[in-house]
Amino acid sequence: MSKSNFDAFVIFLSEEKGFSDHTIKSYKNDINKFLSFLIEKSIDLKKVSKEEIRDFLADQYDLGLSKKTIARRLASIKSFFKFLLNSNYVSYNPTLFLSTPKISKKLPDFIETKMIDELMDQPDHHTEKGLRDKAILELFYSTGMRLSELINLNIGSVDDKNNLIKVFGKGSKERLIPFGKRAKLCLEDYLKKRVLRWSSSNKDIPLFVNGKNKRIPRRTIQRRISNYIKMISSGKRLGPHTLRHTFATHLMERGADIRAVGDLLGHSSLSSTQVYTHVKPEKMKEVYKQSHPRGET
Repeated sequence: MSKSNFDAFVIFLSEEKGFSDHTIKSYKNDINKFLSFLIEKSIDLKKVSKEEIRDFLADQYDLGLSKKTIARRLASIKSFFKFLLNSNYVSYNPTLFLSTPKISKKLPDFIETKMIDELMDQPDHHTEKGLRDKAILELFYSTGMRLSELINLNIGSVDDKNNLIKVFGKGSKERLIPFGKRAKLCLEDYLKKRVLRWSSSNKDIPLFVNGKNKRIPRRTIQRRISNYIKMISSGKRLGPHTLRHTFATHLMERGADIRAVGDLLGHSSLSSTQVYTHVKPEKMKEVYKQSHPRGET
């Protein structure tokens, strides 16, 4: 296979599918592993069989990879062959009818409501970085947005009059998310420290920046948020996604409709929201008792 075909696939993931840089990096890694396997076994990409793909997945399993990683590798390969077929590079798709390994869905970690205030007090509010970090923490918890969505925010993404933020989620899908008073105050304090304000002339300026006044990198947010959470959770190292889980869980615990929560999170299917929510058994019993005709115990 020529490098141009692989590059075309990467461009397709970015421009047509709207995938983030992080997701594209994972796809590239998965496909490179698969192509290396084919080269090692002297298998022509145009003649790959379903059995040979199964051999690759079995090889990955033998290397000790998790079911989740193997499932992602297969998803990448399926997307790759679909692209190659549409590009007329191959005459058939060997991944059709290949089933994905079943993955047990683990309930995600989240932060208890009583610990949220303590978390928000961790950043140093006397410094620009501290004010930035507090605004990031509040925004994650207030909106449940993804890390990639937060990184790409500009000042113009925020409607400060109506307390709404426009984000572009997976597949470049646009949605509006409401945010609360505390998050707004933190954002205003941070912008004030940067000598900026809500203005159309500033609309294209990144909302969150690093010390060099460039858009804040993914790793910086991951590292700093993880450290703040570690300070309040007995050394447990959790990341930005924990606040997304927490956002969904706290809404569900207070009776929010699961479909509304899914819309706020930018989920395309209800099953995705069910995995992110973490409702306690006591709360489920309470809802059942109050709502079901035979709920009395």
